[in-house]
Amino acid sequence: MGFFAALREDVATARSHDPAARSSIEVFLAYSGLHAVWGYRLAHIIWVAGFRLPARLLSQFLRFLTGVEIHPAATIGRRLFIDHGMGVVIGATAVLGDDVMLYHGVTLGGKSRHHRRDEKRHPTLEDGVTVGAGAKVLGDITLGAWSTVGANAVVTKDAPPNSLLMGIPATIRPADPDATESARGVVYDV
Repeated sequence: MGFFAALREDVATARSHDPAARSSIEVFLAYSGLHAVWGYRLAHIIWVAGFRLPARLLSQFLRFLTGVEIHPAATIGRRLFIDHGMGVVIGATAVLGDDVMLYHGVTLGGKSRHHRRDEKRHPTLEDGVTVGAGAKVLGDITLGAWSTVGANAVVTKDAPPNSLLMGIPATIRPADPDATESARGVVYDV
């Protein structure tokens, strides 16, 4: 996918998830979560090319500008939408599939400082996972596709696809499709 096609896709994703989005130009100019994702994509290219320090400096500058911290080593699929953005942290070994949605204050972090540098220590979110405001998803765990994490939940264990995770520590139960769609806030008349 070309650069401009990817930008259009990201703007369309934001518009489809946020009922407050009035126009594509508003989303393009004013959505810090979107700016953070675009900056991450550039920092990730620099990181993969082996220029680690410039990639980290760019990611920290983007954190300053957007309030969103995404490590350039993280692996992120297409159409990530970060709603409101502020306070989101995505760790270095995190892996996010396509169509993931994060609300403000989400942490995808590690849970121990006793790891080797080359060891995976952050979560994997499969396609379509939604993580509610203030939730913490910690450690080398996997949340199955189309799962939903409730606001302020603390998740430290794997969850199968189509799960609903709520509470501290999070309890896991099957999610009904209406709950999943409601959590994602998809707007169909964009």
